[in-house]
Amino acid sequence: MSIRFIYGRAGSGKTSFCLKDIKDRLKDDDNRPLILLVPEMFTFETEKLLLKTIDKDINMRAQVLSFKTLANRVFSEVGGLTHKHMKSCGRAMLIYRVIERVKKELKIFSKSSNQQGFVDIISDMITELKRFEISPDFLKQAIENVENSLLKEKLEDITLIFSEFEEKLHEKYIDSEDEMTMLYKKLEKSTQFNGAEIWIDGFSGFTPQQYKVIEMLLKKSYRVNVTLTTDTLCKGMGIDRTEVFAPVKNTEEKLLKICQDNNTAYEEPVNLNDGNPVRFKESQELQHLEGYIYSFPYKEYPEKTEDIEIFTAVNIYSEVEETARDIVRFIRKNNLRFSDITIAARDMDRYENLIGAIFSEYNIPYFISQKRDIKNNPIIVLINSALDIYSKKWSYESVFRYLKTGLIEIDRNDINLLENYVLANGIKGLKWFEEEWEYRLDYRFDKADMSDYERETIKRVNGIKNIITKPLAEFHKKLSGKHTVTEICTTLYEFLVKIRVPEKITELINYFKENKELDIANQYSQVWDIVVNVLDQMVEVLGDEELTIDKFIKVLSIGFDEYEIGLVPPAIDQVLVTSVDRMKSHNSKVLYILGVNDGVFPAAITDEGILNDSDREALREIGIELDHDARTKAFEEQFLIYTSLTSSRKKLRISYPIADHEGRTMRPSIIISRVKKIFPRVKQKSNIVKSDTSEENLNLISTAVPTFNEMITAIKRWEDTKAIDPMWLDAYRWYVKQDDWKDKTKRILEGLYYTNQVTKVNNEKLRELYGNKIYLNISRLEKYSECPFAYFIQYGLKARERKIYGFTAPDIGTFMHNVLDEFSAALEKEGLTWREIEKDWVKDAVSIIVDNMIEKIPGFILNSSPRYKYLAERLKRILSSAVWIIAEHIKRSSFEPIGHEIGFGNGEKYPPIKIELPTGEEINLIGRIDRVDLMEKNGEGYIRIVDYKSGNKNLNLTEIYYGLQLQLLIYLDAILESAQEGSIKLNPAGILYFKIDDPIIKTKGNMEDEEIEKEILKKLKMRGFVLKDADIIREMDKSINGTSLIIPASVNKDGNLGSRTQGATEEEFLILRSYVKTKIKEICEDMIKGNIMIRPYKKKKQTPCEYCRFTSICQFDSSIKDNDYRIINDKDEDEIWKLFKQGVESNE
Repeated sequence: MSIRFIYGRAGSGKTSFCLKDIKDRLKDDDNRPLILLVPEMFTFETEKLLLKTIDKDINMRAQVLSFKTLANRVFSEVGGLTHKHMKSCGRAMLIYRVIERVKKELKIFSKSSNQQGFVDIISDMITELKRFEISPDFLKQAIENVENSLLKEKLEDITLIFSEFEEKLHEKYIDSEDEMTMLYKKLEKSTQFNGAEIWIDGFSGFTPQQYKVIEMLLKKSYRVNVTLTTDTLCKGMGIDRTEVFAPVKNTEEKLLKICQDNNTAYEEPVNLNDGNPVRFKESQELQHLEGYIYSFPYKEYPEKTEDIEIFTAVNIYSEVEETARDIVRFIRKNNLRFSDITIAARDMDRYENLIGAIFSEYNIPYFISQKRDIKNNPIIVLINSALDIYSKKWSYESVFRYLKTGLIEIDRNDINLLENYVLANGIKGLKWFEEEWEYRLDYRFDKADMSDYERETIKRVNGIKNIITKPLAEFHKKLSGKHTVTEICTTLYEFLVKIRVPEKITELINYFKENKELDIANQYSQVWDIVVNVLDQMVEVLGDEELTIDKFIKVLSIGFDEYEIGLVPPAIDQVLVTSVDRMKSHNSKVLYILGVNDGVFPAAITDEGILNDSDREALREIGIELDHDARTKAFEEQFLIYTSLTSSRKKLRISYPIADHEGRTMRPSIIISRVKKIFPRVKQKSNIVKSDTSEENLNLISTAVPTFNEMITAIKRWEDTKAIDPMWLDAYRWYVKQDDWKDKTKRILEGLYYTNQVTKVNNEKLRELYGNKIYLNISRLEKYSECPFAYFIQYGLKARERKIYGFTAPDIGTFMHNVLDEFSAALEKEGLTWREIEKDWVKDAVSIIVDNMIEKIPGFILNSSPRYKYLAERLKRILSSAVWIIAEHIKRSSFEPIGHEIGFGNGEKYPPIKIELPTGEEINLIGRIDRVDLMEKNGEGYIRIVDYKSGNKNLNLTEIYYGLQLQLLIYLDAILESAQEGSIKLNPAGILYFKIDDPIIKTKGNMEDEEIEKEILKKLKMRGFVLKDADIIREMDKSINGTSLIIPASVNKDGNLGSRTQGATEEEFLILRSYVKTKIKEICEDMIKGNIMIRPYKKKKQTPCEYCRFTSICQFDSSIKDNDYRIINDKDEDEIWKLFKQGVESNE
């Protein structure tokens, strides 16, 4: 028995030497077993290389094995296969079960044991302990020597869990780590490796278990050859732990120790560093890179590079796209196959989805050598959501996650209809089991009659509901009460069969196969097998144990988390996409390494896990050797960089983006600066600054789809710059001649000149929408002034948002108005006036009205949850406060309310305001006034309009001028114009807003009740315009002394009006009333002409787009052509009154 090291730097031909060596040994007649031992992930590729190397007519007694397949060979010969192997998911479930049992005894981890991911952390810890052959008993003894109390308690917790796990595991099973321990024990009895020659290739290091297996192989075999990627052998002379080859030399040192302990012969090593590197015979540049990337001092390469390139990208997306372009160009130019190319990244999660999307556009066949988790697969989502529906009591999220998996045999339109209905009515929990739903499609405060359409829709919704609830209700019924894991697993499987999940999966697999989507078909096939395996493992591990459904869901999730889908390459000629730590590309001629950024490659090594670096150092001092600490792993990352950069035979392209997906800055890695130092004339490219040269444009020509996209971009740019490379016109002529492209080209070009601006609505459509006799609410006219298009969408097309069960700001506003209306009616019914009511009576009356109104709201929303019940109580406080302030306002004035919720329109107390348009249409303005107050003085009446608002609102003359505030003036005009002939003359006294609120008063100390009341009155002062008449103002606030507490007015000591008075003279009120009617006429004429242009107003930073619900329809963007705001600037008082007068005069 002997050992021989075959060593050499990267690319020196170690694997080739082993294969040639095996080929030569096969010619011998000794029938000696020949074994090539490689890492598990490289067995398939190595087998292909071996078959390619040996002669076809040679007796094939060479085998490629991994440690795993080696174990299977040994167990099949001498026993061991009878042991039940516990899969990783079963192992994780058992660890969870153990943690649940012992967590009350844990000292450090009792709280963290409930956190997500704790099972994984413990699983990794147990794996590490087993690989380093540390048993629970050994750990218990070692704890006695630990001085640090925190570390001691950590180890006691770990030992408790580890010990319990091992005991439960070994009642029936072994895990993968036990297999390695069994292997070196069973190897002693095996005879199939007696006298064998073994080559171990592709490893940089081994676990303690693997070292023991190698030790046993050394005892039984003729010779063991081990390849080492290094510049020299240390031969026991000590290792510089900071050098790049330190991990390999550490492996050599451990193997030498095994040989010394067993008196194993040490054969002359094979040094492959003396010859020319096999891998780099086509590229001196790559050979120079291998020699000096980690050499100090280094030697500069004097020439410009062709085989090594650095690419700087704007972002990750453009990095992948430029990589795709370069692949297409390089293959065309060099007559290569896609299989000659490898793409690698340190963090594949950043790139996997982008590579899939972009490479498909460029028609680049690819295979991503990356296992994928299954948690988002529809089958897993369906299972989890079916259980969540039970656990979370039919929550909206769980129900519709279940329905949208595509595995439930219900039409997508029916699911959408049901979802809208459920959202609108807040259906959850026991509501799903009501015999028939009778909730309205659109609940309001008034109970309108149900239409035939609504009745039929609700009937259809009930039918869909019954189809869904029946199988789920039966499933959940079987889950209720106490059940063993076996019973729950059986119930779950029977449910899946009953709703035809296996058949649906088969249909989907066939569909994907027919559409050549073999990757997805393979995923669905694997996931169903995984589901069955996880359920089997749950029964095996936890079968007779009783679990709550919540804990069952958690264990099931742990099981699913352990599985990943491994896919077989669907074709031979394809680009290999992999992570750098999984890369073994002996046949790769071209290598692209993406994402060479600081903190990404090399990866940032963090001190993670249960045991930190100081813990591991403390354990090392008492003789417990565990895995490497963060510092050692950082040096191992250095070796990974070396092996990655030296994997290519012909070309290396390393790239990095300067920004991530979210635009955050990313810096280049130290690798970039190192390569630039060694190659000062290295080829560097970038897409940060693009030039429109013919050469650059030619580089954009690749495959049909991306070239088409670039052509369209160039044509779009031509529209702005009036310059275009003739090459793009040639490309255009090619596309319009292709049957597959000509229609798309035409559509896209039409789209280039697309504008989101709309044409006028024709007369026919206008008649359908409005008719000849048009009734308009004033607030709608204001909406039209804000943006004609938003008005058209809301009131012309009657577009509506999806109704979500809730009590929104508009709902609250309507509710408050209705309560105030009911309160005014209650006063009349009780024969009381606002001047007579007391505070306690107000509070009781408002409470009764609010409670009655809550019962009238369809959906019972304000009783549906503690949050809404709190809102109801808050509304009572706000409305009680508001009513009391209204009473105070009236008590402090000579004005009396003469009406509330006064309507003007057909069938109302007052007729509509009629406006004749030049085109013959009649506009009827309708509306409802919250409150009208009257005061009689000197034989004349003075009218005050009060509008209730739930938010802050004030009159603005500029907004009146532009048609944005018309309501109060039209209300005033409606009342003044309605005065009967022969009755007293009516004059304007004010148009005011009153905010319904219960303000919070901030104080610096204790305040008297009178002071508090004064502050509340200030906060809830009415805003708007009053008549600029000192006598009338004193009638509106009889207690005024300086600035009024209740109206926007002030009186000086001399009795004249103060500067804080906001208002208008009687003449100015007349001008305003006349102007508003003129403005309304102008707005209506514009409306009747069919103008629905997208042109919102903008006043300073204020724009209706901020709260518009239709921005996704109009897609207004002020940076786009024809998308302009209607700019409104505040005007000074003199200018605005001049404009009002001009507007009135022009209409006379």
